[in-house]
Amino acid sequence: MTTTAPRSEDTTTPGPRPAVVDEAYWSERLRALADEHGVPGAQLGILAMGRPAAEGAPQEPDQDAYAACGVLNTETGHPVGAESVFQIGSITKVWVATAVMQLVDQGRLTLDTPVVDVLPELRLSDPGTTERLRVRHLLTHTSGIDGDLFTDTGRGDDTLERYVALLADAAQNHPLGATFSYCNSGFPLLGRIIEKLTGGSWDAAMRESLFAPLGLSHTGTLPEEAVLHGAAVGHVRGLPDPVRAPVWGLPRSMGPAGLINSTAKDVLRFARMHLNGGLAEDGTRVLSEEGVRAMTEFQVAVPDVHSQGDSWGLGWIRYDWNGHRLVGHDGNTIGQSAFLRVSPETGLAVVLLTNGGHALDLSEELYREIFRELAGVRTRDRLEAPRVPADVDSARDLGTYEHSSLRLEVFERDGDTVLRTTALGPLAEVDPEPVQEHVMVPVEQGLYVVRPRGTRSWIPVTFYDLPTGERYAHHGVRAIPRLRGADTRSAHGA
Repeated sequence: MTTTAPRSEDTTTPGPRPAVVDEAYWSERLRALADEHGVPGAQLGILAMGRPAAEGAPQEPDQDAYAACGVLNTETGHPVGAESVFQIGSITKVWVATAVMQLVDQGRLTLDTPVVDVLPELRLSDPGTTERLRVRHLLTHTSGIDGDLFTDTGRGDDTLERYVALLADAAQNHPLGATFSYCNSGFPLLGRIIEKLTGGSWDAAMRESLFAPLGLSHTGTLPEEAVLHGAAVGHVRGLPDPVRAPVWGLPRSMGPAGLINSTAKDVLRFARMHLNGGLAEDGTRVLSEEGVRAMTEFQVAVPDVHSQGDSWGLGWIRYDWNGHRLVGHDGNTIGQSAFLRVSPETGLAVVLLTNGGHALDLSEELYREIFRELAGVRTRDRLEAPRVPADVDSARDLGTYEHSSLRLEVFERDGDTVLRTTALGPLAEVDPEPVQEHVMVPVEQGLYVVRPRGTRSWIPVTFYDLPTGERYAHHGVRAIPRLRGADTRSAHGA
């Protein structure tokens, strides 16, 4: 596993916080920016934990503010309200990591417990990986298991057990611990570990270990729980010509990877617990202080430092925003996107839940304003295409790279280096544009950017070799191996 620590962090004192977090102002900003970025509906939550006051003065009180705008479903026009629920997608993974750390607190496992000690029935395609796989590998996305197997194994309580059995046929995309590659498939495995150690379903375990002690009245894991409130529907194309997603959510087998549905208010209750050293609002101990701290500590560096953070903790993504260390996670399901950022240094947490449109652009613009105004923290500078493209040798990057959900073809055409992406697997059926092409703009050797049509954000594509010589493209925080013997000639673009 890569263990090189990130550069030392600046301890610049954050700027002063306004006396009041202005809910009306941020409501208006959400409304205006959502409209600008074609987002049908959204919720925003801001939590500013009270800072220690000057000596002899009382501590500042906590402040929170919430906003909602737009509609849950463009075909019904039902408005988004404060109690409406959205899919938080892969932010779920931080909740699962928290549940695992609760089991560590209880002495029922350690981060270095072999997975087969808990799941002796586990069989992976590589027997050596089966024996050496640790809980830590799953939490840090370093298992090498093909990460995007969205196989539907039914709606029963045995769905995770059946999913884990299918991993015997999953490809090993890289050697265990050799690099970082975002792995959805590892989280049903973690969910199954939770089931084995608690004796019930993963859904029940989350209710008992997190939802209930945190007082989360609008948070669940199943669609029948979501419909008790007002549930947002995803849109695979945003405004002004929205296209509603053909299905509401992912199969139940992917629950621990991304099926929690919640509100901005409930997500911030979860974030508050982490900011408060593992204590719920009523003082209930949910996680030890040691567990909270361990989750934010450096575990593994990320080959592509521009898409998300520069490193991963346990569940949390770690972000360096101009010398300020934050943690958080994003979540993307079918037409819904969610964004959570937490600043332990300043006590500020912000969550944005959306149901379509250019949500990434919205989140970046909104978070830039919020963190500047409320914490004096400048967000990370987004990677842009250089005015003059770098002079690089692109020949070594040409070829076909593939895993279970995506094929990348990199080829030359008319003097440009072109990236063709083809969605594969079950999710390709709900993608309105399963095949796309983009000209790759070179930033430096092995690093390019592309810009999807209609967006403002440039998306990085990174190429690198493992020490053993295998070539990978890192795209969408996934390490995608180059197919052996793939043709790298420019005729690929014919």
